[in-house]
Amino acid sequence: MALTQPNTDQPIEALLGLCRDGNQLAQLEVYNRYQKAMYNTAFRIVKDSLEAEDVMQESFIAAFNKLDTFKGDATFGSWLKRIVVNNSIAQYKKNKRFTDVSVDQLPETVEESSSLTEADYSQVKVAAVMEGLSALKDNYRQVLSLHLIEGYDHEEICEIMKISYGNCRTMISRAKESLRQKLSV
Repeated sequence: MALTQPNTDQPIEALLGLCRDGNQLAQLEVYNRYQKAMYNTAFRIVKDSLEAEDVMQESFIAAFNKLDTFKGDATFGSWLKRIVVNNSIAQYKKNKRFTDVSVDQLPETVEESSSLTEADYSQVKVAAVMEGLSALKDNYRQVLSLHLIEGYDHEEICEIMKISYGNCRTMISRAKESLRQKLSV
């Protein structure tokens, strides 16, 4: 079978059709479009760069193998993200460990000066929130990442984390309060 180079401007639906036919170049194009976002999603859960990369790649393989089950009820990106989140949580639970983020791994913050712009100040605030988020207990960090960063609603979080609706609401509330306390210190 001859591989034809897919057009990089093609809509995702056309690329997925080529992927279903086994076109590896189309798979590469889909991978290139989504890999950065899926890596970031995995990294926020597993908190390890190499593990996040492995989870992301395994998720793409699973997605390409299960492409016939994609019905188009949701966007391809959200369907793929669900696979990545589920695989990331499974990997995290498998490892049953928490990796502290060292100071060397944190992004450099803008030093105090009189020339701080609004954008610089926003970056400092984002870095502080991310640092506070990483200092939370594992279950709080995961539930807040899913809710605030990934944008999942309570029902989806219940399904992903296999917890009750009431437990989910309570956990999100307590996680937010814990994060507020860490940020006010």
